[in-house]
Amino acid sequence: MIFNIDQVKEARERMKEVIHLTPLDYSHTFSRLTGANLYLKLENMQKTGSFKIRGAYNKISALSEEEKSRGVIAASAGNHAQGVAYAASRSGLKATIVMPEGSPITKIMASRGYGAEVTLSGKDYDQSYIKAREIQEATGATYIHGFDDPCVIMGQGTLALEILDQLPNVDAVVVPAGGGGLLSGIALVMKSIKPGIKVFGVQSSGAPAIFRCFKTGENDGLCALGTLADGINVGCPGEITLDLIRKYVDDMVLVDDEEISQAMLMLLERTKVVSEGAGAAALAAVLHGRLKLGGLNVVALVSGGNIDVNILSTIIERGLVKSGRRLLIRTIIPDRPGSLQKIVSLVADQQVNIISIVHDRSRLKVPIKKAEVEFVLETMNRDHIEKVKAALISAGFDIETI
Repeated sequence: MIFNIDQVKEARERMKEVIHLTPLDYSHTFSRLTGANLYLKLENMQKTGSFKIRGAYNKISALSEEEKSRGVIAASAGNHAQGVAYAASRSGLKATIVMPEGSPITKIMASRGYGAEVTLSGKDYDQSYIKAREIQEATGATYIHGFDDPCVIMGQGTLALEILDQLPNVDAVVVPAGGGGLLSGIALVMKSIKPGIKVFGVQSSGAPAIFRCFKTGENDGLCALGTLADGINVGCPGEITLDLIRKYVDDMVLVDDEEISQAMLMLLERTKVVSEGAGAAALAAVLHGRLKLGGLNVVALVSGGNIDVNILSTIIERGLVKSGRRLLIRTIIPDRPGSLQKIVSLVADQQVNIISIVHDRSRLKVPIKKAEVEFVLETMNRDHIEKVKAALISAGFDIETI
């Protein structure tokens, strides 16, 4: 299949009234931490909250009137769903979306909010895809693939044109990958216009299908094992996308969920950017030294920001505990007047912020005339935690870190 840069330029022209020109933000903090001149391409600020609207809109705009008359259907972990739903609504088309069971509620509600009929089926994208194809055969709807489609790939490639306009001297681009539509589109454009640019793909270790295909040369159909980054939780990448990735991408790397969640938390705290798991994968790879980028002008793509607030809350809590800024401890105190005040004063003297206290004398494992006290404390770092624990132990308390 022949692709050329003119198709991408036509796609950009086609969607110019719909797509936002998202910021390319230079990060002093992440540049200092990584040794690269690091820029963030903030597609989390794109319409529908991710880059997926680009490919979906380009594809639906290119459909024939006969194809449009049958309505459209797609399988998606959430972001493609919103892109298809929005593009279909704008064109006056009926849209049906099949999403995995357990998809983030925000993505389900947003897709329905754009007018799509949403069906939940399967534990991951690949199972949802099978169900969507069954519905397509029964209804005759036009299928809008999330990545393995030339129009979708060209739509995603418009991102590369923007990056080149915003940072002409870019040296490397780091891109998250699930099915490969975004990575293949960006790589095609970058290498066609400026062959010396390095293009790197990032996958989650819980869904490493493209990584394995890239390294072994074969599409082994590996099922996704599961990952926090639901947007790139794809077990079987596209054939078209794989051909382009093998031709144009310089290397593929993996990051794990802990590294992704840490990147999400750092984005939120250091740059005030809200990212979903897939959206933080590229930054995670750079922060954890998966690529040699020192001194280069690097763009890390923040591909989306559609994250469930409950998941975000969990990530924040885990991140604070891991970084030594949240301490949960439990101890037993005498059940008599003044005991609780004594330990509270001792904790407060360590210059911590007491977030919550639970005092319980009724638990069966607690001896009679004793009470269990559980603290949630805000600390500065791990050294501070050790000082708090040492002070409590020195005062005679037998503590348990939760």
